[in-house]
Amino acid sequence: GHEQLLKMMEERMVDVEQKLRLVKRLLQDKVNQLKEQLSKNTKADAMVKDLYVENAQLLKALEMTEQRQKTAERKNYLLEEKIANLNRIVKNLASPSFHS
Repeated sequence: GHEQLLKMMEERMVDVEQKLRLVKRLLQDKVNQLKEQLSKNTKADAMVKDLYVENAQLLKALEMTEQRQKTAERKNYLLEEKIANLNRIVKNLASPSFHS
């Protein structure tokens, strides 16, 4: 009975070792999967940061463009006023009542 008990224990040990190898392989697969996911997340994080910076730059450029447009519109308005005033002066100079 002693040898039979030893043989049974040996078989159980072999069985446990096989199961441990399987678990180890599964865990290694999971570790590899998580490493890959971490790598993807790190890349995505870097891309988000780059986009955030690029967005901030674009907003600043848009702000500056809008400011230039407002300035141009003000200058345009002033020029139109000057043209209107000059036209009035020219009209007054050309009118017959001015010559008499």
